Amino acid sequence: MNTNTPVLTSHRRLSDETTGMLLGLIGVAIFSLTLPFTRLAVSGGMGSGMGAAGAGLSPMFVALGRALTAAVLAAGWLYWKRAPLPPRSALPALAMVAIGCVIGFPWLTSVAMRTLPAAHGAVLVGVLPLATALFAALLGGEKPSKGFWIMAILGSVLVIGFALRQSGGALHAADLAIFLAVLLAAMGYAAGGRLSQTLGGQQTICWALILAAPPLLPVVGWLAWQDSAQLAHASAAAWTGFAYVSVFSMFIGFFFWYRGMALGGVARVGQVQLVQPFLSVLGATVVLGETLAWPTVVFAIAVIATVAAGRKMQVKRG
Repeated sequence: MNTNTPVLTSHRRLSDETTGMLLGLIGVAIFSLTLPFTRLAVSGGMGSGMGAAGAGLSPMFVALGRALTAAVLAAGWLYWKRAPLPPRSALPALAMVAIGCVIGFPWLTSVAMRTLPAAHGAVLVGVLPLATALFAALLGGEKPSKGFWIMAILGSVLVIGFALRQSGGALHAADLAIFLAVLLAAMGYAAGGRLSQTLGGQQTICWALILAAPPLLPVVGWLAWQDSAQLAHASAAAWTGFAYVSVFSMFIGFFFWYRGMALGGVARVGQVQLVQPFLSVLGATVVLGETLAWPTVVFAIAVIATVAAGRKMQVKRG
């Protein structure tokens, strides 16, 4: 009996990692449309394939309004599930999720999407898996192997090289906002992925949204009053973009994402994000009418190869 136990445990772990990777991929597919729909929300449809140009929403309203909208959905979900209050020990991790994923990343990317093409911003987000692995090691006690780090760095180099090639060798001023957004998101992903192992993925994002709601409510109310004329004249395309980032990017996507990291590990599942920039570029082509060039396909294949190789590398979980 005892001789079979390690085999069963190994198969269970392999199954958990595979399931975690698949759930993470669904989450990434949802997140991949965040930048295209954010740009749609703040531009009002300029240059998009969703109709004529119209008035957009302010970046601050899009960033904070989407978080508050998602908090309302989270409150409804928690009430429906009769979920108990999280333990006090979970508050530091929930705070990191709220600061990084609920407020920081949406705000900084919304500002950047005012001036950056969605495809350009998307490839910069490709360094997120490496940043997530760093925070997983710092916060979660995970110990990726040397081979894993090599694959993670190689994938990140490919993504940054693609960004530099696309921009003619120079980065835009708004790129700094994107990179800072990446650091904040990585912190929130690692903290939330770790907490999801005990609290559950759904409760993790829901309680983080609830935690962020009190300070957001007066700010969003003031923004709505100040920008009332702009909100009234915003195009249908702008509100479509706002609806997507509120419901899917800020709420539903995290159900899959945190559950996937809880099963497969933060560092390993985080590598699935390497394909997110290229899914975002495809999304920008469909949503915004941005051009899809053949080098994008070549870089996409190379990055996907690093994800496949990185998945085979050892990651010790604390």
